[in-house]
Amino acid sequence: MNHVAVILAGGSGRRLWPLSRADRPKQLLRIVEGQSLLRHAYDRLRLRLAPSNIFVVALERHLDAIAAQLEGIPRENLIGEPVGRDTANAIALAAAILNERRPGCTMGVFTADHIIRPIQTFSEIVARGYETAEAHADALVTFGIRPTEPSTQMGYIERGEPISPGVFSVKSFREKPDAATAKQYVAGGVHDWNSGMFVWRLPTIVAALQRHLPQAWETLVRVAPQWGSSTGTRAAAAVYPTLTKTSIDYAVMEKAAKVLVVEMPLEWHDLGHWTSLPIVVGGDGAGNTVSASRVAALAAKGNIVVSEEDHLIAAIGVSDLVIVHSADATLICHKSQLDRLKELLDGIGGEYGTRYD
Repeated sequence: MNHVAVILAGGSGRRLWPLSRADRPKQLLRIVEGQSLLRHAYDRLRLRLAPSNIFVVALERHLDAIAAQLEGIPRENLIGEPVGRDTANAIALAAAILNERRPGCTMGVFTADHIIRPIQTFSEIVARGYETAEAHADALVTFGIRPTEPSTQMGYIERGEPISPGVFSVKSFREKPDAATAKQYVAGGVHDWNSGMFVWRLPTIVAALQRHLPQAWETLVRVAPQWGSSTGTRAAAAVYPTLTKTSIDYAVMEKAAKVLVVEMPLEWHDLGHWTSLPIVVGGDGAGNTVSASRVAALAAKGNIVVSEEDHLIAAIGVSDLVIVHSADATLICHKSQLDRLKELLDGIGGEYGTRYD
């Protein structure tokens, strides 16, 4: 059984500022059950795969922190990007390296910034995905999350004909819809959320990349054998930033001749902003969500309180606030104003230094 998993761990997640920043992305924050989102992703995959068969693609500057969190993973399985170039190039890089090290493998691609429960169900569905990719070697296989609400923040997959239990052909990919269209998708019962997770035979994705992303593939194949060495690092720094940013959905999946979807009927959450934290952490009797060691609250309700330090946070008579404390910055914001966080951050770096970006 030549199964390999690649975790995509790029991105910064500025919507979880001040804990998440350019030098400390959200997938490395230990804010859910005392572990990072990346560690949760790693542990889910370890139910079926040995650490030697798990790879991580992330920014080069984050690899030391990742190695410290993922016990047992070989250092050579950590693939560093000089800069982020979106999912198509990250996947192409991993595929080029696996083509050198694990030719003929079945390659899964998984996200590092989601909460997925129960993990045993996830593991069973992932096994079905690998089986499907091997039974339909000419297909690219994606995982679809059964929607629980008409989200406008998710892309959708329209299911086609059933192939086997829980597996369908893909009729179309849909971009993030407006509210009315999202309601139609959910009511119709034939659309899944696009999870951003995939599995395929390595020769199949290589052929797809050669066809749909030829320039990037040819560039990466040339440097893949030396990736991670001093020579490879210099070559990567020279060529990787020249690649065009593009997603795997746009570059490959939407153009592929045969795509199948494996449904995932489980609990799945994108921890993309502070208001999503209550879904995975829960609340107290007053509806306050607390991810901190010391909080004292009096006549306070509906607040989200987060601290990464042994720091007492006291709240009196306040409602619907987001209070996030880090070692060098504190955010206090009404929930209704969180959409303005990017506006605030765009000015902070220039005024107070890039350490706050």
